[in-house]
Amino acid sequence: MLKRLWRWFDERTGLSTILKPALFHPVPPETTEGKTAWMYVFGTATLTAFIIQVVTGAALVLRYIPSPDNAYASLQFITHNLWLGSLLRGMHFFGASAMVVMITLHMLRVFLTASYKFPREFSWVSGVFLLILTMAMGFTGQLLRWDENGVWSVVVATNFVDRVPLIGGWLARFLLAGPTLGGPTLTQFYAFHVFIAPGLIFAFIGFHLYLVIHNGISESPGNRPVVDPKTYRASYEARMKKEGRPYWPDAIWKEILFSTILLLVVILLAIVLGPKELGAPPDPTLLMVNPQPDWFLRWYYALLTLKPEALEDFVMVYAPILIAFILIILPFVANSGRRTLIHRPAAVGIAGFLTVSVIILTMIGVQPYWVPDLATEPVPVELLPVADDAVIAGSRIFHERGCQYCHRVLDRGGDYGPDLTDVRKRLSPEIIVARTLTGVGEMPAYRGILTTEELDLILAFLNALGEPTDQPIHSSGP
Repeated sequence: MLKRLWRWFDERTGLSTILKPALFHPVPPETTEGKTAWMYVFGTATLTAFIIQVVTGAALVLRYIPSPDNAYASLQFITHNLWLGSLLRGMHFFGASAMVVMITLHMLRVFLTASYKFPREFSWVSGVFLLILTMAMGFTGQLLRWDENGVWSVVVATNFVDRVPLIGGWLARFLLAGPTLGGPTLTQFYAFHVFIAPGLIFAFIGFHLYLVIHNGISESPGNRPVVDPKTYRASYEARMKKEGRPYWPDAIWKEILFSTILLLVVILLAIVLGPKELGAPPDPTLLMVNPQPDWFLRWYYALLTLKPEALEDFVMVYAPILIAFILIILPFVANSGRRTLIHRPAAVGIAGFLTVSVIILTMIGVQPYWVPDLATEPVPVELLPVADDAVIAGSRIFHERGCQYCHRVLDRGGDYGPDLTDVRKRLSPEIIVARTLTGVGEMPAYRGILTTEELDLILAFLNALGEPTDQPIHSSGP
């Protein structure tokens, strides 16, 4: 009965003419058996993660209100009051992370096996655009939360774009949908995130899959160590006729298994960890805000912070453009030759260096020491070594004037500056006063900001924390 129903349906739709080439095209045997077969699952896993994004995103937009007055509250409602809302937001967040990880692993596999060579140059190029669109989806989704972190992240990104020569100002206004960030900005980001980017991704995925069927799945380097465009197609087709395996079911079962595990992991993370917490609502009067992107962009965030000042424009503007250009032209300038890793040490070195660098920078960016701890609390009176009025007042001023945002005392405060718990063991009062008033390194000068009385109280507080090298003195400050 099912066969008759399928014949009836297929006769009227012709669906089999589309599905048969996709499901039963021959693939190299190394994609269906052996250890190398599992290297080919990341492409389908990326598609699975994208489908998760589409399904959960479609459910979220039914209750999300893309306006500055309601966006934040609507997300709070979805998270805390809507049935399964927290699960949907969690799956959407972790689905985005899964998509970034899977597409990165997929492109890394293609690069290391040189599968971008003839005749698959445009498969690689379409993959590059899919990677760019994936990152753009992650960035635009951050603003839709409409919290202070998302809003200020766009402000910072606009400053980067504004540095582009000649067209920077125009690009910045286009990004903001006007001269300043506001309602039009949110509407434009919403349109890109919900309609434009997914539509482009669908188009590139369709083109990418068409090229897979048209050119076939690349063989492992061990079976095709050298690519010669003059003879490749004939030898590939001859091998597929002789040794090829049908994609369905020989190869696809591994992809289905891996994608199922990926889906279960996303659901589990969404249940256990929940969605990304919203920050405070955006407040344009707050200047002490340090926006931090989602984890998969933290490596670039860390690089921007750690870069030498002389390389600021290069890292912000020219490096991303240069990297995108290199990735696009790579398959056209290296579309033939050896594919084995032992004969491509430069490729192995580049991939290894970039992978390790991104991992290290991501780890640094996830816990950035340079971000002031704006949420730190003053040192409790009961923890102060001396219950003296001057010491208590100095502790309060140390916190109120922002010193504790960057400097840690008694395990409280930021890590951007040195720990000042035992500073009196290292520095004399004169040096402390001089550095405070004139500034040192990236520390601002506090001359004219701190009064003499306030500086004396801070010195009394710091002096009480550790054993001084000499007796405290008055600041004789401004």
